[in-house]
Amino acid sequence: MFNIALKIGRKRAAAAARRIRKVKVSRFGGYASKSYTSVSCTTFNILAPIYKRLNQQDPNFRESDVKDFWLDRNHRILDWLLYERSSVICLQEFWVMNEELVGIYDKRLGDAGYISFKLARTNNRGDGLLTAIRKDQFRVINNRELLFNDFGDRVAQLLHVELIAPSSQFEDSNLYKEILIVNTHLQFPHDSSLCLERLRQVYKILQYVESYQKENKLRPLPILLCGDWNGSKRGHVYKFLRSQGFVSSYDSAHQYSDADAHKWVSHRNHRGNICGVDFIWLLNPNSYRKLLKTSWTVAIFGMLRYHIERASLTEFDAFAFLKADSPGDYITYTGFCEALRQLNMVGHCNGLRPEEIREVWEQADIDGNGVLDYKEFKKRIWNASLAPASCDEFCSDNDNGSTEQRIIGFRVKNAALFPEEVEKGTWPENYSLSDHARLTVTFDAVALPCSTD
Repeated sequence: MFNIALKIGRKRAAAAARRIRKVKVSRFGGYASKSYTSVSCTTFNILAPIYKRLNQQDPNFRESDVKDFWLDRNHRILDWLLYERSSVICLQEFWVMNEELVGIYDKRLGDAGYISFKLARTNNRGDGLLTAIRKDQFRVINNRELLFNDFGDRVAQLLHVELIAPSSQFEDSNLYKEILIVNTHLQFPHDSSLCLERLRQVYKILQYVESYQKENKLRPLPILLCGDWNGSKRGHVYKFLRSQGFVSSYDSAHQYSDADAHKWVSHRNHRGNICGVDFIWLLNPNSYRKLLKTSWTVAIFGMLRYHIERASLTEFDAFAFLKADSPGDYITYTGFCEALRQLNMVGHCNGLRPEEIREVWEQADIDGNGVLDYKEFKKRIWNASLAPASCDEFCSDNDNGSTEQRIIGFRVKNAALFPEEVEKGTWPENYSLSDHARLTVTFDAVALPCSTD
């Protein structure tokens, strides 16, 4: 009886997929279009069977214990992914330790024309990442693995690819068509001490991307950051990426501002809370970027102010708190370190490290005299702002007939979350593919002027 029900369920799922595909064609012209100037990307946390609880009364009873369950659910996930047939597929919580499941994904994605790259989390956590690239649209130049070796055993994948789809617009031999794609899954903020670790993970990713470009002497390239960021638009990670010039593709497509955090969700977590945590970030090569170290330092100061305000301290109270052990009307380095310790920002595995404390202190000490007066405190710490970088989401692709070297760039065309209810900020009770929604974005590829400086 169970096998019969399973088959019926699979048939119903396939029929539903066909119905929704018709809707998707109208909502995403790129899916059904033969235009090779469109590139689509899907990010999806597929909930590893080793984490999916089948009985809330018995937290140790997981989907991984019932093969028919996890096999059926993952086949349905693949049905959806292959219907959409995105140019790039980024999956998180992929059960890399199960050879049978890995074989199924390799076979079905391979038969559909994808090349796949998998990366397990460190310390044999069981799950990891899978990034699949359509071979008829991209040539993979390089694949790098980033192991954070941190508290959460998190990892990231970096793929350096080149767009190879034929198009008369891109036949110019002077056009660079290379792209950097990152897939990651950040630490879940179980408590406030992990906020800093999550910020550090993003900082490491951007540092790695920056060093990869320098190491390989690459021109500025478009960057797509995909994955489960385990934090909403209200958090430090979101603000940090915005300060670096990255644009949330989904929000851009729907013309949502940074303040519109309540208008969509993408995850119902193990606590029953719903929130928007899945993003595809875009940075075009001609976008303005602040210095990475500057954004990192400002983010730390923002976190410091957040903890101070949680303690109900005003600006003047905060200055007094930081200079408590000082013999004068200024903050000493020793007092600064002690305040960080009292605010739980140091002294544990996720806290600021000595070299990081020294780095942010030097950024705050404007005149370099070894202490911070009230003016420096107010300017560098209290009023530190992670405002978005001063740039448009997309700059003009009009090169006025110039024959200078050009580079590929992207304009957000369409974006949607599935199931559709999450786009209205609600979570459907009958959704069973995952505890995350699937996000797909379609981009128009265009040629941008490229500086060779």
